[in-house]
Amino acid sequence: MPGYKDMNIKQLQYFVAVVENGTITAAAKKLGISQPPLSAQMKLLEEELGVTLMERGARQVRLTDAGRILYRRAVSIVELTDTTLKELDDFRSGISGVLRLGTVSSCGTGLLKSKMVAFRDRFPAVRFEIYEGNTLSLAEQVKNGLIDLAVVRAPFRSEEFSCVFLEEEPMVAVGDERYFAKLPWDSAALSDLEGLPLICYRRWESLIRATFEEEGIVPNIYCLNDDARTSLMWAAAGLGVAVVPRSICSAITRKGMLYKKIREKGMYTRMAAIRKKGGYCSPLMQEFLTIFAQQE
Repeated sequence: MPGYKDMNIKQLQYFVAVVENGTITAAAKKLGISQPPLSAQMKLLEEELGVTLMERGARQVRLTDAGRILYRRAVSIVELTDTTLKELDDFRSGISGVLRLGTVSSCGTGLLKSKMVAFRDRFPAVRFEIYEGNTLSLAEQVKNGLIDLAVVRAPFRSEEFSCVFLEEEPMVAVGDERYFAKLPWDSAALSDLEGLPLICYRRWESLIRATFEEEGIVPNIYCLNDDARTSLMWAAAGLGVAVVPRSICSAITRKGMLYKKIREKGMYTRMAAIRKKGGYCSPLMQEFLTIFAQQE
């Protein structure tokens, strides 16, 4: 196998790009080079390895069996190379740079209140790119390497990520005082919410319905939405009672709005910071996770 020693990282990067973009033309455009040199590199790689790696069609390249073997290994080698370069760069630069952080709306207030301020005070050279979305979309972006970390809210498929969980927090019923005229105390049972027009984040609908039904109650869900802040805005307008995590309650306030902790054990949730399982965790990411994990 005399030609194997001539194979290099750049060729593997080119090969992965061709496979993932479908054609040599598309890969060349993605890589910012012209097509003829890329085609020449692919042919040279095949000659060095002594195998045909791909069948070149008019519309798309198709991997041979040998090509599929190389692609699996090449992806790992390219990722390991990128990770190594990042580690060396982090070693040289210390804790600085840009952290690509995803957040869901129901975590924003709790995150900003203390953790982000503490992180900023300790690492003022760090800059942020914030990506907002729901838990499922942010989890997908973490898996695909589009963002470094995401602060999301359970439940989600935690086994697919490296996770740092915070303590559980209760769900809270938030609404105008007229909805709670018969509740002088600071908490509420689900039976106290029976018949009230509930405003809920759509992702928690199944949890809310199931917990109510365990108590033999059919919840009166007046509004479903895709953002916990929307639930609070509707509650602030007097349209009903929002069911949201306690940490977001301060995001929107109004005179006459009351907050009642829901007592049932099933009505709890918690925040988590997630990163790609098995992926590179830079010193910057690790420092953020350390501060995130600190209990208030």
